[in-house]
Amino acid sequence: MTKPVVLIAEELSPATLEALGPDFDIRHADGANRAELLPALAEANAVLIRSATAMDAEALAAAPHLKVIARAGVGLDNVDIKAATEAGVMVVNAPTSNIVSAAELAIAHILSLARHIPRAHASLASGEWKRSAFTGVELFEKTVGIIGLGRIGALVAERLAGFGVRLLGFDPYVQPARASQMGIELTTLEDLMKQSDFISIHIPKTPETAGMIGLEELKSAKASLRIVNASRGGIIDEDALHTALSEGWIAGAGLDVFVSEPPKDSPLLGLPNIVVTPHLGASTEEAQEKAGISVARSVKLALEGELVPDAVNVAGGIIDPSVRPGIPLMEKLGQVFAGLCDSSITSVHVEIRGEIVEHDVSALKLAALKGIFSRIVSEQVSYVNAPLLAEARGVAVSMSTDPQSDEYRNLLSIKGVLADGRTVSASATLTGAKQAEKLVEVNGYDVEVPLAQHHIVMMYEDRPGIVAIYGRAFGDADINIAGMQIARDTKGGKALSVLTVDSRVPDELLRDVAGEIKATTMAHIDIIDL
Repeated sequence: MTKPVVLIAEELSPATLEALGPDFDIRHADGANRAELLPALAEANAVLIRSATAMDAEALAAAPHLKVIARAGVGLDNVDIKAATEAGVMVVNAPTSNIVSAAELAIAHILSLARHIPRAHASLASGEWKRSAFTGVELFEKTVGIIGLGRIGALVAERLAGFGVRLLGFDPYVQPARASQMGIELTTLEDLMKQSDFISIHIPKTPETAGMIGLEELKSAKASLRIVNASRGGIIDEDALHTALSEGWIAGAGLDVFVSEPPKDSPLLGLPNIVVTPHLGASTEEAQEKAGISVARSVKLALEGELVPDAVNVAGGIIDPSVRPGIPLMEKLGQVFAGLCDSSITSVHVEIRGEIVEHDVSALKLAALKGIFSRIVSEQVSYVNAPLLAEARGVAVSMSTDPQSDEYRNLLSIKGVLADGRTVSASATLTGAKQAEKLVEVNGYDVEVPLAQHHIVMMYEDRPGIVAIYGRAFGDADINIAGMQIARDTKGGKALSVLTVDSRVPDELLRDVAGEIKATTMAHIDIIDL
């Protein structure tokens, strides 16, 4: 019997090959060399890569027998997941392989800042002996703020507890009981910035979190603050950070990630009160070995037709063709739902109506959870780990189906309850021959607007002149309104506006508009490709 062909396109740990075992025809190619990679893919059933191999549409077209792409690491920027899904190729990665390494690097940055270790080493190595120049601070009894309480943030908190620190946390999606179990006091971002002596960031990079730590936040901080970002580049506004460090607003910063990598000509690199590393979060022997072993096991499962815990997408062959268009729609709807939630979620209910329920639609629930948690956690969210992420956060998840759909051929809905008892909902459908994606309900109000990249949802008292106010404000800021729908319960009652705009609206402008129209809800929701 012919053995399945597994192509190793980059150098992996010896443990990876050991984990694959003897049941495969192992071949090697230089994945960075397209002339070598493409012919090697012709007979491959699986390909194992790291970051240098681009598995794009061209590569997939050259691999007619390919069943699984395995990335020995976390990031998947070099894999065209959409093209892989359309081709029925499973994509797997190793989402938890580096979490300990990443957490320990954050701790290393904190300690390096506290005791000036890099500068002290450089000074002594150059022949100087300047003990007084490197007087540091203890962590003991200091206040440490952790932004993002996912798996890495929790590991950082666990390790910091041994230093006798007070732990503050900011994560709108974590329930107080969960934070309390970790020994963390939940607070607002504003309060965390004002109180913390050290801050460590562990959140995903999204349009909402980009530049989350800017001039205003850094101005409010203690002069003793030392802030560390080993998560994603751009969460701290680098220009604002340079100003804060240069002007002495804060005491120091530690960065492992940057907006542009490598950070060529960045003025941050020349500052004396910053510690920098070249994106080393996963750069340990243990993380690399764990990643290789993890994806090797996933490849074995995939080629044997078994459940793959770290699958990022859903292999095309297991979903009915009539259900497949609902997968990306549900992922986007999950993002809309998450964008409407301004506090922790206690329950999520997925409701599918229409003729589509004749088929297995369980993947739609998974797609909804993937969309929701992709905006909440820093780690890669898959169809398999999304329910586990919900369980870890105490979020009850349910699903119902109904063949009856009065207004639309099929209707996909997500409904949820927040910690304070408020309900949130969003519904969408596919319309016309082109299966156009449309948002048709928000928080109980009927709307019909195309799903786009940028959305604004406003709730306010219905009265004349509101549209003129925000229309003028956006126009003055050169922000074009592409689509708009207004719904209301009664004349003079509550009104809901859903807008699609051609570019992201600055948070400050949204705050100004919200104040002027006395909005009770002002949500800016950006949709990203997952």
